[in-house]
Amino acid sequence: MSDVGAFREGMSRLGAAVNLITTDGAEGRHGIIASAVCSVTDTPPMLLACINTASRAHDRLVANGVLCVNVLGAGHEELSGVFARYREGVDRFAHGSWLRLATGAPVLRDANAAFDCRIVSRKVQGTHSVIFCEVEAVRLRDRPDHGLVWFGRGYHRLAHPA
Repeated sequence: MSDVGAFREGMSRLGAAVNLITTDGAEGRHGIIASAVCSVTDTPPMLLACINTASRAHDRLVANGVLCVNVLGAGHEELSGVFARYREGVDRFAHGSWLRLATGAPVLRDANAAFDCRIVSRKVQGTHSVIFCEVEAVRLRDRPDHGLVWFGRGYHRLAHPA
């Protein structure tokens, strides 16, 4: 068995894109910040997201059956902080500008990319669900912002090539 502290420290050294995962449906609208998102296949277009089963968003995402992975840019650090912290009675969706695509999940209008998805399966592993999602629509920002990554327990900006 490995040391949990060493594992967490090691994972803090694995830079990852900052994503805002949103959902809406019978269980209500919700959003969560996640870095554990990746492509699975392009035929059919599919991605996966790892979500802690204890998070407030987990059961809502699963029950709604839809989600949108909004890839945040460097200008979204404050918005990321709003969604990373839960405060009772605060409408986090009052921040940002939102639209809807195929599934009805909230799409951040100025996300660098947005992947509007239907959940097709999930596997619970330890404390997290690995949620497999088929992409129904993609929205790309015309002029992408610099990238936003989480590395070393902090935000970092990646310059967008000109």
